[in-house]
Amino acid sequence: MSEPLLAVSGLSKHYRRAGRTITALDGVSFQVNRAETFALVGPSGSGKSTVARLLLRLADADAGSIHFEGQDLMALRGEKLRAMRPRLQMVFQDPRSAFNPRATVGRVLDDPLRIHGLAGRDERPRAVETLLERVGLSPALTLRAIHEISGGQRQRVAIARAIATKPSLIVLDEALSALDVSVRADILDLLVSLQLDEGISYLFISHDLGVVARVAHRVAVMDAGAIAETGEARQIIAAPSSPIGKALVAAMPSLAQPVSKEAE
Repeated sequence: MSEPLLAVSGLSKHYRRAGRTITALDGVSFQVNRAETFALVGPSGSGKSTVARLLLRLADADAGSIHFEGQDLMALRGEKLRAMRPRLQMVFQDPRSAFNPRATVGRVLDDPLRIHGLAGRDERPRAVETLLERVGLSPALTLRAIHEISGGQRQRVAIARAIATKPSLIVLDEALSALDVSVRADILDLLVSLQLDEGISYLFISHDLGVVARVAHRVAVMDAGAIAETGEARQIIAAPSSPIGKALVAAMPSLAQPVSKEAE
């Protein structure tokens, strides 16, 4: 079997608040394979977003290891860490928090191409248009300010920015939860299409198993900073074994059909 794209082992994180120690993560372990969507699901406060912060090196773990594309991610510093960042991208719940709201769509997409030296000055305008077309948006949006476009359009721009650097893994942290149901379905279809075309892996973080069922191959259910159960998406949704998994399945609005490797 080939080496996993991402291997997380024994990840732990604690915070000190008001003189108390809060356990955010307690020995979390999982793997994400190439061209796979692995979902972390659980209620608010279960530790899902803490995992994302540690993967993106926005915070440091207290214990455990993270290996990405065969590299010890926690040991990378300086230039080596900067060289890795194009390969590991993130899409947030609200892209307005990640974008300069007064920046234009074109500027938002031009920045990663310029910063990472992915296209020359003369090539970047066409590259930006291609990115917009790739996520189903009109190139005419390049001159529009981020705050002038809809939430669904902003999330498509966020996805376009994420794929601009040709990553092998994109972390999506509650990336669809603020969108209307119809827009959410369209974005899910876009993510599946990008994965099939480009072999991108996703770490899909959500509290909503109904959404996860549409895209995930495997699922880990989190509760109180630990993984309660892991398995194939179909298996978890059909017959969850943990109390929190059963509660999440019971809260699903409908049983959407999970994707499978066979169906691909």
